[in-house]
Amino acid sequence: MPAKIIQTNDTPFRRVEVEPITLDIIENALRNARTEMDAVLFRTAMSPGIREQHDAFPMIANSEGKMVVGQFGSFIWGFTQGYDGDIEEGDIFLTNDPYSCNGAVSHLNDWLTMKPIFRNGRLVAWGAMFGHLTDVGGRVPGSLPTDAHMIFEEGIQIPPVKIYRRGEVNKEVLDMCLRNTRTEEWNRSDFNAIVAALRLSERRVHEICDRFGDDTFFSAMQDMLDRNYKAMKAIIHMVIPESSNKFYFEDYIDDDGIGMGPYKVACSLWREGDVAIFDFEGTDPQSISSVNFLLNEEMFKMFLGAFTINLFDPQILFNDGFYPLVEVRIPKGTILKPVRPAALSCRTHMLGRIFDIMGGLLGQGAPDALNAAGFSDSPHFMYSGYNKDGEWYQLYQIGFGGIPGRPVGDGPDGHSLWPAFMNVPNEFLEAYFPLRIVTYETIPDSGGAGLHRGGNGVSMGYQFLEPGEISIHDDRWLTYPWGVNGGHPGGRSTKLMVRSDGSSEHLPSKCDKIKVEPGDILYFNTWGGGGWGDPLKRDAEKVSLDVRRGLVTKEGARRYGVVLRDDYSVDVSATERLRDDMSRTRGELPMFDRGGTIEELKARCRKETHLDPPSAPVFQKWMRRDRHVEAAE
Repeated sequence: MPAKIIQTNDTPFRRVEVEPITLDIIENALRNARTEMDAVLFRTAMSPGIREQHDAFPMIANSEGKMVVGQFGSFIWGFTQGYDGDIEEGDIFLTNDPYSCNGAVSHLNDWLTMKPIFRNGRLVAWGAMFGHLTDVGGRVPGSLPTDAHMIFEEGIQIPPVKIYRRGEVNKEVLDMCLRNTRTEEWNRSDFNAIVAALRLSERRVHEICDRFGDDTFFSAMQDMLDRNYKAMKAIIHMVIPESSNKFYFEDYIDDDGIGMGPYKVACSLWREGDVAIFDFEGTDPQSISSVNFLLNEEMFKMFLGAFTINLFDPQILFNDGFYPLVEVRIPKGTILKPVRPAALSCRTHMLGRIFDIMGGLLGQGAPDALNAAGFSDSPHFMYSGYNKDGEWYQLYQIGFGGIPGRPVGDGPDGHSLWPAFMNVPNEFLEAYFPLRIVTYETIPDSGGAGLHRGGNGVSMGYQFLEPGEISIHDDRWLTYPWGVNGGHPGGRSTKLMVRSDGSSEHLPSKCDKIKVEPGDILYFNTWGGGGWGDPLKRDAEKVSLDVRRGLVTKEGARRYGVVLRDDYSVDVSATERLRDDMSRTRGELPMFDRGGTIEELKARCRKETHLDPPSAPVFQKWMRRDRHVEAAE
């Protein structure tokens, strides 16, 4: 049954007219409050994943739980519908269990907190935030086993619990949760920092209400949602024509960490009236490994809104207002809607691939607005062990790669999937962990060639100074980040271990418990973004500049039909001849260039990657027979 909200004042808020200047002031005050929540967190958390890389997401929602400012969309309405208890002033709720909140958080490392904000006895708003904690227990340091079969292997599961009751912390429950982790001190600090951010959101809401009045604040939040609805309605009509034809696109994650793959994600898109419908029928069944992603329908709507708003009008305030305009259909039992207790710890690859799916779908209606495939992942690197003083160390770090070529220009080099993420400074890594960074550079030619070049991936060389173990989470080692409108695919990812004795080995993209010794070096190479448009139409002087900057090699310039002299100046006549020859022999330019079919990529796999191709996925028998069942046999 739904939660019971305890209000001592049952007077309803009045919808009043809010004049435009006041609305803009309140909107920007809420935007600033969200930014302040981040600042409080980043300055007081201890784990590098939150403190340095900013792997956390704040939100302020209205009294109904609809996100007004934030990034990941609201999960509060779903929480209130599923929580069987009272919600009172001073309460703070905590959960990390994806199955308890329909995927509002998608693996156990993400601790989600929610605080109802009361004013004069009435619920006026919500503050919420979740952040990735370095460790929550489980089989491996970092709590992200690549070969887990059940969620029980991945760490402590915290169903929705009232961690603060009327302002008082539930110390016993909190201590129990923290004791089941390898990084208790960091986690306690991160949790307290998240709570401090929630309290700041509460203060800022009260300040806005003090200045403008409760009814004006209530009405302004609804106006912001309505404004978003109108803007997104126009964008949806622009990019998704209403017709009997459906757009279809599919993409893959390469493997599951236990030797099987690729796994297909399929989606069809069409519009009925004002409503855009995304149907994931045809997606592969859930994996027996941990690459499943419990995709919350509201989260997908958030992804769609962020993608389209940033593409068409970044000035639009991104919030939940447009959600009635989108319908999401995800068959139960698929890799995007797994059945408990399926493992979820490696869900980052499928989560990121959703952005490529959206790009491939939305661009079909407007090819000139089509994006190539890019750095659709958050690769993880983990290193842990005991140092020479017997102290435990544990690093969790997110890798960066190439952003796709776009209609407006080249893709940035060495960037994150999430725009607000930051890199961990090398000085920080070397100061706090027993390692040295021997290489940190973009990988020339890893961005796909095009009129607009795809961004390059990054090579990061970790030299280990203490014995320990590492874990790697990555993808796009088999399939390519596809190019569009004649653009070429981006380069794949690779992981090369060079041992202190001079031997070397290529590591798989997903692996745990790899032993390392002092002097060993791991070259963690991420992938590039696909190219956009005909590379033969790229200004030859831009290609020359890319070569001088080390982003493209002299040999790689020939992919653009550009011939360079020894001083990297353009040989104009030779370039014209080469471009004429390439133009005559290449045939029709494809809308999507994947670098080959799955069968072709597998056939070339060993030669091109030094790794064996994955075998075809094996699914549970009950999942093949009926993916809509409620539980496994």
